[in-house]
Amino acid sequence: MSKYDPLGHFLTKARHDEVPMTFAELEKLLGFSLPPRAQKIRAWWSNNPDNNVMTKVWLAAGFHTERVDIASRRLVFRRVRRFRPPHGASSGVEAAASPGELKPRRHPGFGLMKGLTTIAPGTDLTAPTGHAWGGSE
Repeated sequence: MSKYDPLGHFLTKARHDEVPMTFAELEKLLGFSLPPRAQKIRAWWSNNPDNNVMTKVWLAAGFHTERVDIASRRLVFRRVRRFRPPHGASSGVEAAASPGELKPRRHPGFGLMKGLTTIAPGTDLTAPTGHAWGGSE
């Protein structure tokens, strides 16, 4: 159980795909002040699952953060997928994400040019390239 679970429960019950919140509303929901870094550094609100414990909670609830405005102390949580507890699990946020579910995915362009380059048989890719790359022969 995380101290940030109230946010996860709130987001899983949200009816809209965008949930705008102020930092004050978040603090009231959580029952404590946000960490100083959250109030000063925009990167704290990134959607990287390795960022902090609170990030894992909103990701597990199926949301990403957007339009983070540190000066105005507000942000928007945007739904990226519907919350579905694993089969046989309780509806709590702590059971929402399997360990591999929050790992970053590869860019859709990864492997796009696979098979377009051919290396002739017998080519030594470790052989020096000659004077054009670093010196005289």
